[in-house]
Amino acid sequence: MGAPSDRADTMKPPLPSPLPIDRPAASWRLARMVVLGVVQAVVLLPVSVGLNGLTITGLGAALGMVLALGVLNALIWPLVIRVTLPLVMWSVGLFTFVLNAFFVWAAAAAFGGVEIASFWTALAVAMILTVVNLTVGGMLNVDGDHVWRSKVARRVLKRQGKLEFNEDPGFLFIQIDGLGHDVLADAIESGHAPFLARLVAGGTHLLHRWECDLSSQTGAMQAGILLGDNHNMPAFRWYEKDTGRVMVTNRPQDAADIEQRQSTGTGLLVGGGASRANVFTGDAGDSMLTFSSVKNQSHPSAGFLYVVSTPYTLFRVVALMVADIVREKRAYRRARRDGIQPLGRRGGVYPLLRAGTTVALAEITWAILVSDIARGVPAAYVDLVGYDEVAHHSGIYAPDALDTLRRTDDQLERLLTTLEAAPRPYHVVVLADHGQTQGATFEQRYDETLDSVVQRLANATVAAPVLSGEGWNNVNGLLTDAASDPSPLGQVVKRATQGRTADGEVVVGPQTQRTLDGDRDAEVIVLASGNLGLVSFAALAGRATRQQIETDHPGLINGLRTHPGIGIVLVRDEVDGDVALGPAGAHYLADGRTEGVDPLLVFGPNTADHLRRTSAFDNCPDLLINSFYDPVADEGAAFEDLIGFHGGLGGKQSHPFVLAPAGLTQPGTPLVGARSIHELLKSWLRECGHDEAGTVS
Repeated sequence: MGAPSDRADTMKPPLPSPLPIDRPAASWRLARMVVLGVVQAVVLLPVSVGLNGLTITGLGAALGMVLALGVLNALIWPLVIRVTLPLVMWSVGLFTFVLNAFFVWAAAAAFGGVEIASFWTALAVAMILTVVNLTVGGMLNVDGDHVWRSKVARRVLKRQGKLEFNEDPGFLFIQIDGLGHDVLADAIESGHAPFLARLVAGGTHLLHRWECDLSSQTGAMQAGILLGDNHNMPAFRWYEKDTGRVMVTNRPQDAADIEQRQSTGTGLLVGGGASRANVFTGDAGDSMLTFSSVKNQSHPSAGFLYVVSTPYTLFRVVALMVADIVREKRAYRRARRDGIQPLGRRGGVYPLLRAGTTVALAEITWAILVSDIARGVPAAYVDLVGYDEVAHHSGIYAPDALDTLRRTDDQLERLLTTLEAAPRPYHVVVLADHGQTQGATFEQRYDETLDSVVQRLANATVAAPVLSGEGWNNVNGLLTDAASDPSPLGQVVKRATQGRTADGEVVVGPQTQRTLDGDRDAEVIVLASGNLGLVSFAALAGRATRQQIETDHPGLINGLRTHPGIGIVLVRDEVDGDVALGPAGAHYLADGRTEGVDPLLVFGPNTADHLRRTSAFDNCPDLLINSFYDPVADEGAAFEDLIGFHGGLGGKQSHPFVLAPAGLTQPGTPLVGARSIHELLKSWLRECGHDEAGTVS
């Protein structure tokens, strides 16, 4: 993996420093578990008064039942689940509810003084105990995550057989999607990322800031980081004139086509690496929940096996999703009550989509990583999208966004407790693919969308495809991944989504059109990617010039450049070449000449280089539009319905972070562009002896 190592054969690779993980003493953990059991028993007493079919004679009987249930779960559950696993899989996990109810019933029968009249009563008791476990266990930091992760790790090791310990370290690349460097620095200071704060304060990791390419979004950044090449990717979604096709980077078929174009076969994860919940595989042979490979996978449902790894886990996931929906509803009501601005639309199915992303997808992803660690994979790269999803709709510093970050930080620490069971040491690299900038949307500010502005100024028919959000695409990717699985679970999902499948992809919710129907010669195509707008004229072959556009649509370019919500309009001039036009000036990219007020000044010193690079793409639109950016207020405006946004230039969206293991060689020059991160990560792999085949020399 990476170029051959330059280190001498006799040199030892740098080993990771011990991570500052908070591990309570065993006696303290035991005491807290006893407290949790007592609380569960105490709660059951008033429940028995209000719940028909449940009779408990006293606290002693309740304590006995809780103790019996704990013993059954510890000793009998693993055997039962092994025998009934096919039925659990065929029922998509629902049979675990039945098993939980029967275990509660059996625990009640084991002690006198507790009577349960029916299956439904037993099911209700099981769910109540789960809620108590989540609520009280969370406060006591004894919710069992470290327990089940250790159990999963041991089961994986047992299936694999005894693995020989490999002293050469592997790598865990953990991406926190959408988290800007400055937001992380503030979160470390304010206590919203205590584990990451300990990594920095303890000296095991160093925090670096890097600068995105244009476009600053996951698809292009992951292509650069994982594959080393994001050329010809001007945005999250773009229109290709030669095919009439609208490309969306996290739509499975498009992601597969893009990876085929970009891959040279020497990606970050080539030869033994694992890709988890990413857009691209990075040339990994082992990928799950990865958009570019979900249609061509043949793997066991390792992620789903997590939800039956302990008797309360499925209840736990459902309860956590319900809690997240309630949390979102309360946060939205509080924001409206307090007059928080900007405030986006967060009704409809959004709370459910958010819960699916921040809870269900995250829980499954963590479980898969436990398996990877237990197997000792040489490298794994995972994308955690929870913070990004919440910040899009709530704001980058909103309390619920920072709460999501805090929970991610806590989950990361708990995951890394399983490193003790790994058959090799691991370097842990935490990074982001981009940040987010904040502000009221373009439509909120000006009562019109970008496509309506173009239509008004161009006096032409405009095609503006409905844009599918990342949340819907995440759900579709998860369902497509499950439906492609040959296991019983996969077959159930495949049948359930049969009417929602197109070209092998599960499609639910609004989706961006793949091709544009009708008379293409009459269309102006307008797409949005965060605060980046793309305008293409289908009737004009190749890259349309400023002169051609002004001839066909006089007043369009000038109307766009002087619009108060637009900061840059990039267009190709037949005489002067590429030019960035602003409200009161122009910047000629060929020679750096400016007229009037340079529109690039507020966007940073590398803006001209970013625009020159994008303008050279075959897929660069005829007009590339970036929203305004106010450096004093630190805000811009998305052309989509997003409060926190990314995709273009301006503000925190362009500056993510790398939290680098201190024992590895640190970057000596500024990190600009996703390829610089690819080269940095590859250099660390080489430093630890990983060769081009991904094996360890």
